[in-house]
Amino acid sequence: MPDAGPDRATARKAIALLTGAAGFTEHRPPPSPLPPDGPLGWAGYDAARERASARTGEEESVLYGTGVVGDRACVLLSFEFGFLGGSLGRQTGDRLAAAYELALARRLPLVALVATGGSRMQEGMIALTQLQRVAAASVRLRAAGLPQIAVVRDPTTGGGWATVGAGADVVLALPGAQVGFAGSRVRPPDADPSAYSAEGQFEAGQVDAVVPADELTAAVTHWLRALGPHEDLPAAPVPRALSVAGAPVPRALSAGGTESAAGAGTGAGAGTGAGAAKGSGAGTGSGAGTPSAADSGPAVPLPETGREAVARARDPRRPRAEAYLADYFAVRLPLHGDRSGSTDPGLLCGFGLRGDGQPVAYVAQCGTPTRPAGYRAAARTIRLADRLGVPVLTLVDTPGAANDAGAERAGAGAAIADTFAAVAAARVPVTTLVIGEGGSGGALALAAPDNTHVTVDSYFSVIAPELAAAILKRPPSETGATADQLRLRPQDLVDLGFARSIVG
Repeated sequence: MPDAGPDRATARKAIALLTGAAGFTEHRPPPSPLPPDGPLGWAGYDAARERASARTGEEESVLYGTGVVGDRACVLLSFEFGFLGGSLGRQTGDRLAAAYELALARRLPLVALVATGGSRMQEGMIALTQLQRVAAASVRLRAAGLPQIAVVRDPTTGGGWATVGAGADVVLALPGAQVGFAGSRVRPPDADPSAYSAEGQFEAGQVDAVVPADELTAAVTHWLRALGPHEDLPAAPVPRALSVAGAPVPRALSAGGTESAAGAGTGAGAGTGAGAAKGSGAGTGSGAGTPSAADSGPAVPLPETGREAVARARDPRRPRAEAYLADYFAVRLPLHGDRSGSTDPGLLCGFGLRGDGQPVAYVAQCGTPTRPAGYRAAARTIRLADRLGVPVLTLVDTPGAANDAGAERAGAGAAIADTFAAVAAARVPVTTLVIGEGGSGGALALAAPDNTHVTVDSYFSVIAPELAAAILKRPPSETGATADQLRLRPQDLVDLGFARSIVG
């Protein structure tokens, strides 16, 4: 277990960083004393515990209780690394299990401030099995629809990382923290140290954001507002369409041919949001996304041919997902990575808060072929939103799933299948807007059955017109006619019953 450094915040300081003047009410589990020198009779163990207590003022390596972060009540647990390296023993397990049960009993989210070197060797297998207790308590909290947020401090290694840390719904990390299953004294001597850092874990898709300490309170507050618990949230409103210049396109054409206010709203247009990479994990959009029925202006004409529809969807000037998300949300909170060691920069996902405070989870394709890591991240986001009762918005824009050899080796088929399953199983409402290319099954995996809408500069097709012409052994000159046959224009998609409305 690493030694406690003088620059590491104590457990209580870590809590105070989040709660501030709101304070913290500590709880303790019922007394359950250990036998002399612990369950193994490890010589000197009692003396080591006494020295750790005298040095830190704590009775164990974890303390827990209730507090308020921003304006949100929650259960907080915090590791004291100065107490035997924040290691997990049986009494640590008592406290961790009690913290989860407290959150369950009071229906509060759990925020864990983790700094640990792993299981306590002086308690042997008794210490190791505490990980099973933590896992079981976490599962019960999950089943109750209550969120878990982990803030991993320096260091977070071993079983503490593999349960309380990596097992949380959202993982935030402090810059420069050592984070990994293997601690510094047990990893291979030639191992790349960056792989065991907060930044390295972010790059590998294991951490959602690296958050400086002075931004942590705001980030955790936003996440608590977004994750809930919530009750009976309405469906995500359909985003309004954006023009090439970034200004809103105000009108929507419904399946019945009448104008509707679907997706109409106010905001500053196609701004960019922060927080999609390292940083606070809380990006603010340029528009508040507040609905408005008062927009006016000329509707954009629909494409006359299939070729025109494809050309408009592929126009590089067309607004992409980043612009739509910035216009839709006041605050964005990205989820990063597939938790299997990969990321897809062409797919954005996370939770956001609209101008009226409504939380919505989002999954947005960015116009590139979606990779297996993207589909896995999408499924992760949709399932988390479903468990927490948060509605989902998906933005479809891809020429199709990535089809290179690397994508096949990474399990493209299984990842797409899992995304289909996540959407199909969702109990919360899922709203889809096709904002560009709808390329076959790779796009359809993110489309909501019976609640998909399309923009005027989008198309959706079973196959790209060029590929269809090639399969039919038609010359390139007939690609346009093939596009017409595929009936892929926005108005065709409404006529076919695939789309509910044309936005813009």
